[in-house]
Amino acid sequence: MRIGIVYNEPAREGEPNWESSVDVMAQVQAVETSLHELGHNPVRLPFLRDLATFSLRVRREAITAAFNLCESVDDNPHLSGHPAAVLELLDIPFTGSSAGPLMISTNKLLAKRVMQGAGIGTPAAYLYQGEKNIQASGLRFPVILKPQFEDASIGIDQDSVLTDPSRLRPALQRLYGLHGPILIEEYISGREFNISLFGFPTPEVMPLAEIDFSSFPDDLHRIVGYRAKWDPESFEYQETRRIFPDSLPWHFASQMASVALECFHLFGLRDYGRVDLRLDSDNAINVLEINANPCLSPDAGFPAAVAENGKTYTDMVNCFLRFLAARSQA
Repeated sequence: MRIGIVYNEPAREGEPNWESSVDVMAQVQAVETSLHELGHNPVRLPFLRDLATFSLRVRREAITAAFNLCESVDDNPHLSGHPAAVLELLDIPFTGSSAGPLMISTNKLLAKRVMQGAGIGTPAAYLYQGEKNIQASGLRFPVILKPQFEDASIGIDQDSVLTDPSRLRPALQRLYGLHGPILIEEYISGREFNISLFGFPTPEVMPLAEIDFSSFPDDLHRIVGYRAKWDPESFEYQETRRIFPDSLPWHFASQMASVALECFHLFGLRDYGRVDLRLDSDNAINVLEINANPCLSPDAGFPAAVAENGKTYTDMVNCFLRFLAARSQA
């Protein structure tokens, strides 16, 4: 296969949320290095709005398969599924989910509605779209505010969790001005787990990862906000740890794995995905996010789970190649 590495051009240093945006280049570098180790000579293909130039480059380089690492187009999260759609139109097999699941899972409200319709537990929520009258009286405080379309915890930090209803309106107005529609979601304060799934045509559940907040003081909410992911100097970044607990009761681990698999199939994910969930005070499972095409940076949660399952990063990339080959021959 002649492999193209398709990725979104990141924001420049100093632009809003550039720290999360530039991470795509770490993914490109890591995948490229592994492909070289496996004997391939991949081509980097930045995806821009100039589709004619992109299509011409694909043909000129004789690309027959692609690693789709696009997380947006020009940092517009509404366009996260469009690169996959273009690859589909060009009939180029590519890694990860197709355009539909990418667009549905990126829309936090739509993803929640899909889960609710299937009977999957997820926190109650209301979408604020700039209206004067906020119809969120049925929600129980505390709540957490999340931009409807952003990923990488953009727009989420300690002040996103509200315990005082009087702070809701000014907080919503501020975030709405920055990010557009805001999801007001009941805040679940229990244990948080990330469950990665990997495989084609049948996904395998990777070892369950837990976010360890044990070092957080009482005055910090136990969330993985933007600073926890992208600000190495912050307390949240330094003290938010990923662990793979080996003492979980079997029925808890089995139930969470079953819910993650159900979500994978419900949303039509392909090759890989990650389901983020929390346990409430009754140990009921609440799914927070469905992550199609989760981050492949070497230090990210998905490669960590694959490594915990006994595969190196290059082993993981080789698995993706097998998935591509299987679809190419179908």
